[in-house]
Amino acid sequence: MLLELDGVQLSFGGLYALKDFSLAVGEGELVGLIGPNGAGKTTAFNLISGIYVPSAGSVKFRGEDLAGLSSFEIAARGVSRTFQNVRLFDRLTVLENVQVAGHWRRGYSLWDAAFRSRRFDACERRMEQEAETLLARLGLYERRYATATSLPYGEQRRLEIARALASKPSLLLLDEPAAGMNPAEIGDLIDLIARIRADFDLTILLIEHHMHVVMGICQRIVVLDFGVKIAEGSPDEIRDDPRVIEAYLGQPVTAEF
Repeated sequence: MLLELDGVQLSFGGLYALKDFSLAVGEGELVGLIGPNGAGKTTAFNLISGIYVPSAGSVKFRGEDLAGLSSFEIAARGVSRTFQNVRLFDRLTVLENVQVAGHWRRGYSLWDAAFRSRRFDACERRMEQEAETLLARLGLYERRYATATSLPYGEQRRLEIARALASKPSLLLLDEPAAGMNPAEIGDLIDLIARIRADFDLTILLIEHHMHVVMGICQRIVVLDFGVKIAEGSPDEIRDDPRVIEAYLGQPVTAEF
């Protein structure tokens, strides 16, 4: 398995955010993580990306325990993420936002940067070209010199995904990428996620409240409620699970997603 969470627990002031939570994600999978607000979904992402350390259990990526590693070290191993609220560098251009994410692979020393050596110039040109290529693939090339905050909301979301891809991850964590989008933008997002998964050979773990997105693209769905996993299965299995209907939707569902 690419990612394995085994018996993970984390509490805040005696309240469990996650309790005995286990999850396995294989290479190339697209897995959805859903549940009511406060169910522990983003907490799980924070454990995987090194923001939190579990009080019990383990988080492993390619068999390596991530506990104690910094977010930077975890990103360098191939795990990248987006956030529920867009977190771009407001005063930087679209291109600079993407270039920043690639700097851990810069390939030159502090000495090279201080004296602007030939190696520095070559590496900077390479990173700029890689960023421009990535922006072109995500439909943002024409906006590369615009400031990040000048983009429409849907394009800001797309830029955040581009920045996450710039670190060349093998596992991409998407935290509510459709939040705040209109129906047309959500349709474009579904197409984008499917395309980048194939084009970049990615494994994707997705948190999302929009059931149209989750049911439309996820191969498998995991459901959390009050920090506990209550269901796991295919979209059809989750759609009809009475525990999910009660905990997540709050009432029986008569219409299809």
